[in-house]
Amino acid sequence: MKGKNVSVSFMLLGIVFCVCLILGNLLAVKQIEFGKINLTCGILIFPVSYIINDCIAEVWGFKKARLVIWTGFVMNFFFVAMCALADWIPGAPYWTMDEGFHQIFGLAPRVAAASFVAFLVGSFSNAYIMSRMKVASAGRHFTLRAVVSTLVGESLDSMIFFPVALGGIVPAGNLALLVLSQAVFKTLYEFLVLPLTTWVVARVKEREGEDVFDRNISYNIFKVSDL
Repeated sequence: MKGKNVSVSFMLLGIVFCVCLILGNLLAVKQIEFGKINLTCGILIFPVSYIINDCIAEVWGFKKARLVIWTGFVMNFFFVAMCALADWIPGAPYWTMDEGFHQIFGLAPRVAAASFVAFLVGSFSNAYIMSRMKVASAGRHFTLRAVVSTLVGESLDSMIFFPVALGGIVPAGNLALLVLSQAVFKTLYEFLVLPLTTWVVARVKEREGEDVFDRNISYNIFKVSDL
């Protein structure tokens, strides 16, 4: 649009955000064990989406974070829908990998629904807390904001996803342990990479000349066109 400039940094972070969501779905297929705790390989990449969410909310504010979150949701939905279609189409007579393909790409509707709802609640909670805490602290204490927002966002994500996706399948005690371990490990992940996150935020602010404070804005998650 005339008079509008495209921020390369914002665009690249948005692209990586979408890739992380899609890759997280694929990696979550593999179950791993950390000591006595069961996790999925999605933990390797999914927390990165929350780190990017923090960066965008910190630099450009809630409005831009809202745009990226909905973009990620649409791209993830498109990916899951195309995988479901490809899984449904009968394979060629010589194709012998139907079972393996289905295990990776045939995401059950219940799991997909849990994933979408959990993502929206967790991501928007994360961005909202980052935004409100930044205004309240006058831009100070980025580390505290990043950790608190991630802990709340990741906890809500896990509290929604696992009961909806696995309720009635996994025993209640194991389910509670899954929720707790996922939230703790993902938040710990963010804490460990905080020096890198802080450095990226500082460089992006310097490069873009942006440091938005969300005063007098609407936090309606559906006002995507309000930029």
